[in-house]
Amino acid sequence: MSRFVMLSGPSCVGKGPLYSALRKFYPDLAGRLKQIVLYNSRDPRPGEQEGVDYFFRSRAEIEELAKRPGFTSAVVRGDLQAIEVASIQAILDQDKDAFFEGNPFIPAKLGELKELQEIPTLRIFLSPLSQQEIFFLKNPEQRTDLEKLLPDIMRRKLLRRTKRQKINLSLKDLENIEKRVASAIVELREAWKFDYVIPNHDGEDSEHWDAFYYPIGDARKALLAFAALLQSETPSDVERWEKDLVP
Repeated sequence: MSRFVMLSGPSCVGKGPLYSALRKFYPDLAGRLKQIVLYNSRDPRPGEQEGVDYFFRSRAEIEELAKRPGFTSAVVRGDLQAIEVASIQAILDQDKDAFFEGNPFIPAKLGELKELQEIPTLRIFLSPLSQQEIFFLKNPEQRTDLEKLLPDIMRRKLLRRTKRQKINLSLKDLENIEKRVASAIVELREAWKFDYVIPNHDGEDSEHWDAFYYPIGDARKALLAFAALLQSETPSDVERWEKDLVP
């Protein structure tokens, strides 16, 4: 039976390279997934393609789209994104799994729609911290503020990723990074709504995805866990989070 597969997590947590690794090492599993293309008000990043990664439109155009029946939208890290709900059903009608890879706010919006509530779903959240690490960091004895630590973790990842894409960072690049950094803790609070959480310390900035041909480290663990979940297996290293885990 076809289903709606959602892979979400903070910016630069590793969603893109995880999906790329699935296509490379598990082509049969990846072949069942057909990616949903959203509308996005931001400019394309280096290497992104129109109609493949997003439909890149002005904010005003997307605001008009969002007013139409059959569309839903959300503000994502300062950008406006929209999705045509019929595009999900169109993929399912082809006996494929509709696949969303991105932020957790669009899945939350889609979950509110009655027309999608009868569709089988698999919701996976990729997290830069494990449940055990969050418990440890929340302990008052550690004198650690998770709301300050997580942005620092994600800022380093985003800076490294952006420097790999561009030699010199502009003020606009740095402002964009800070928007994503500020959103990370908000997005982590959404993880409890997902069926499974995969901890992954190897973000998009990590060489562990492709520098050695085969993924290594957490990149490999995340790939194996993702593949297992797509095969309706439950690997031992995936987690399920309680609502109040992230303060």
